[in-house]
This record gives sequence, structure tokens and C-alpha cells, in this order.
Amino acid sequence: MLRRLYDWMIEQAGRRHALWILAGLSFAESSFFPIPPDVMLIPMVLAVRQRAWLIAGVCTVASVTGGFAGYAIGHYLFDALGQPLLAFYGYEHKFAVFSEYYNEWGGWIVAAGGFTPLPYKVITIASGATTLDPWVFLVASTLARGLRFYIVAALLWQFGPPIRRVLERHLGKFALLFFALLIGAFLIIKVLA
Repeated sequence: MLRRLYDWMIEQAGRRHALWILAGLSFAESSFFPIPPDVMLIPMVLAVRQRAWLIAGVCTVASVTGGFAGYAIGHYLFDALGQPLLAFYGYEHKFAVFSEYYNEWGGWIVAAGGFTPLPYKVITIASGATTLDPWVFLVASTLARGLRFYIVAALLWQFGPPIRRVLERHLGKFALLFFALLIGAFLIIKVLA
């Protein structure tokens, strides 16, 4: 199944609507969807290397825009959803301390979350819930997400054919590693929260 999905993404990468699919995935991942856009970005750049910079740009813009959707979820729905959960678990005071800390270091937290495998949607929602300055959020998100996606695109543009051969030969192992990193990132956030 994994191989068929990979082959389908490579096939779709050269089609006219591929950028829209990537944009939708990037937007959704930044606010609520669990799968990062790299699953589409990587095969797209491998399939159409001459469009690497456009693909990275679309991924960045859609991701930052989706990040503001996550920010809005945290900002506008926190009272309805988040606050009752904090009260239920007795974490109101801990969240107040966390909010102060987050607003002091929020730009760096957003940058780290946008660049690393940490779930970016958690960062975007926390940014809205703590009312992090939207300009700080915009700058940190744009720099971190752009850097991440452009580095991936640059590496694939430069070393595309060898990377593609290795990826296709060991697709299952890379998928397991990817999901292990994703689960590890969720566990790290749970322990730190």
C-alpha cells in the first residue's frame, strides 16, 4: 500500500493540480491535520526537480497561512474547549505560568516548532491560546517553515536521482522512521507540557 501511495504521489507531482493538493495539505497540517506536507513535497520535487523552488514556496505560504488558522483555533476556541479541559485537570495555574513563559520565548518556540519534526499545529494553537504577538508569529513561522521547506527542496534538487533511488529502495524503512519521529515528537511535547 505504501509503495502504491508513493507511486501515486510521484505520478500526481507532474500534473497540473499537484500544487493545489500540496497547498491544501500544507495548510491543513499547520492547524489540525497530523501528516506533514513533506510526504507530498519530497515526491513532487523528486518528480519535477526544475520546479523545486516553486514547490517549496507554495508549501511555505500555505503552511504559514494554515498556521494562522491554528492560531485562530487557539485564540477563539480556547475558552470553549481548552479552558474547561484545564479546569477539569486542575491546570489553570500551570497554564498561566506557561503563557507568561510562552510569550517571553514564543518567537523561538514557533521557530523551533516550524523547523523541526515537532507537530507545528500544537505550536500554532498554543500561540493563539497565549495571544502571542501575531507579527512575531508571522516572522518566526515564515522563517522557520521557509527554511525547512527550501532546505529539503535544495537537497532534493541537488542530489535528486541518488536520493530517489535510495528512497525507493528503502521506502518501508523510511516510513517507519518517519512515523517513529512523529510519535516521538508527540511524546516529547506531552512530557514537556
